[in-house]
Amino acid sequence: MSQIDATEDHVRLPTVAPATPAGARSHAREQAGSPGAAAVLARNLDLVVLAIGVAVALALGGPVFGLLAGAGGWILQRAVAVVNGRVIDRAVAPGRRLGADFVDAFARIWLLAGAIILAGAAGHRTDGLAAALVVGACYSTAFALRVVRGRPQGGAER
Repeated sequence: MSQIDATEDHVRLPTVAPATPAGARSHAREQAGSPGAAAVLARNLDLVVLAIGVAVALALGGPVFGLLAGAGGWILQRAVAVVNGRVIDRAVAPGRRLGADFVDAFARIWLLAGAIILAGAAGHRTDGLAAALVVGACYSTAFALRVVRGRPQGGAER
């Protein structure tokens, strides 16, 4: 009996490269060239909204302490996100990453809530409201950008 090859007439589809670790992705991005100004602006649109919104609110006579507390809280949580993202990428096993990301996200939410409470308790009610509006506008912008970008391809991206 002769050998029959069941895959002889099949056409092979091109393969997709497997997902690479975050460090390799960033290294590949560096080698391919830096992202364009539009990509950087889109990734940091919440910071642009923050700068413009706080500047306009200050010019219109908004409560200074509340605006600066909200802006400071937002910038601090963005810095914590970058640092925690790098630590999680290096130290956490892939199967345990969900829990670490969950803790990171809730810690940053509590940081923002603390900034709002601090503004309201140390200042006046209007300061707390201003901080809440700053955080709400920035959070809404960042959330909308994540929805528009969709799921990251090839693994979690920060």
